[in-house]
Amino acid sequence: MRFWGNMEAKADVKGRIFLPAVFRKQLQSVSEDGLIMRKDVFQDCLVLYPESVWNMELDELRKHLNPWNSRHQLIFRQYVSDVEILALDSSGRILIPKRYLQVAGIHSDVRFVGMDNRIEIWAKEQTEKPFMDLKEFGNALEEVMKERGEE
Repeated sequence: MRFWGNMEAKADVKGRIFLPAVFRKQLQSVSEDGLIMRKDVFQDCLVLYPESVWNMELDELRKHLNPWNSRHQLIFRQYVSDVEILALDSSGRILIPKRYLQVAGIHSDVRFVGMDNRIEIWAKEQTEKPFMDLKEFGNALEEVMKERGEE
C-alpha cells in the first residue's frame, strides 16, 4: 500500500473531511477499514496510518524500547496515548476531533500528502511553499544517496 501525491480538501464546521478518493480506493483494495491518527512527532501536521501500518510501526518502536526502563516507558506512553482511532463514514469522510485540528493549525482548507504507507494532513497554508529549499533538498538528497551507497 503506497500513497503518493497531494490533494486539497475542506473541513466542515464539525471537523469532517472527505478522504481523497484515490486514497480511499487504495484502502478498500486491501480491506483496510481502521485508521489511526496522531500528531506528527516532528511537524505540525496530522498523520493517518492504516491500522496494519500502525501495528507494524508500533512493533518496530517496541523493539527499540525496554519496558523496564522508565524513560522508555514514558516515550512509549506518550507515543500511544496521543492517538485517535478513526473510521470512514458512509460518505468517505473522517471526523477529526477539534483538539487535533487546533494542534495542526487547521481551520478549513487542508492538504492531504501521500507519504508512502501513511497520509499526512496539513493546514493548506503551511504547504504553499516547498517543504525544503530546492537547493538544500538537492544537496540533502545527494548526501543521503551517497551514504546509502557506502553501506
